Amino acid sequence: MKEIWIIGTGRFGLIAAERLSKTHTQHHFVLVDPVRKNLLQGAGPNRALELMDGVSFLDQRLERSERPDWIIPALPIHLAAKWCLVKQSAKGLAQITIPSELDRQVPNPVRDPSGNLYVSHADFLCPDDCDEPADMCTVTQERRNMNMFELLGKIQIPTFQSIVVRSYQLCPGIGGYRPRQLFNLLKQVETIEEDFLLSTACRCHGVITGLGYRYQNYG
Repeated sequence: MKEIWIIGTGRFGLIAAERLSKTHTQHHFVLVDPVRKNLLQGAGPNRALELMDGVSFLDQRLERSERPDWIIPALPIHLAAKWCLVKQSAKGLAQITIPSELDRQVPNPVRDPSGNLYVSHADFLCPDDCDEPADMCTVTQERRNMNMFELLGKIQIPTFQSIVVRSYQLCPGIGGYRPRQLFNLLKQVETIEEDFLLSTACRCHGVITGLGYRYQNYG
């Protein structure tokens, strides 16, 4: 039986659970949220509920094995970046400010209070059931010149490296990544020596976090 972790049971997490459980009736779903009221809304057949912070759950439960088959980040943080920060905290990995010049290289940039940069090919609210065509926008029917995960991989900012985790669509409006993508990411992060921009992106949207090692001198 395949297993899917849905991290966060707000609106998008619940949508993910409902849509995927209808099309994948034999799959097992693990829903994670630190708020009991939110979590209980996701109760249903073939579902396990975990009352826990999403980053802590990923840190403690994710292992180099075949499970889960997919991880769906559905919470208002950059999950891949937060996971890396936890895994590399002892080595001094910290979030850093994203250079302002990046805003000129990406479409429709929006910075949030925590320092992340959100980007999108769309300057409008996308339908939550978009099926992410390979070459065009479902709303405008205009051609997409470059997938967002490709565009972010080509970012050129002096002294910064760009690392991208691609999000794959599992059903209309729902994207996720495999555990091996996170472990491949961590392998890169463990060996990198310069500041870097870590992105998670699908064909149309993405989130970027600035990260770097800040070693402390205790001598």
